[in-house]
Amino acid sequence: MKATWNGATIAQSDDTVVVEGNHYFPAGSVNPEYLRPSTTHTTCPWKGEASYHTLHVNGQENPDAAWYYPAPKDAARQIAGRVAFWKGVKVTQD
Repeated sequence: MKATWNGATIAQSDDTVVVEGNHYFPAGSVNPEYLRPSTTHTTCPWKGEASYHTLHVNGQENPDAAWYYPAPKDAARQIAGRVAFWKGVKVTQD
């Protein structure tokens, strides 16, 4: 699978986990040069607290377009150490 936005490949991996229709990529498959820390956090009742990154690509920003669960609840342990995308990031088979 490949995650792209604004002409750049943000992440690419053959090992994604799909939860609620979202592909969670291994953190090591995400290009860190495109990520900027965000102060945004949300809570999911069964996954736990999510943290976010803003994408920064070719001078453009996509606020909070990547998220991850630093300490997912047991029901979501399969997404530990993984990152998912939304807000216009295309996830396709590569």
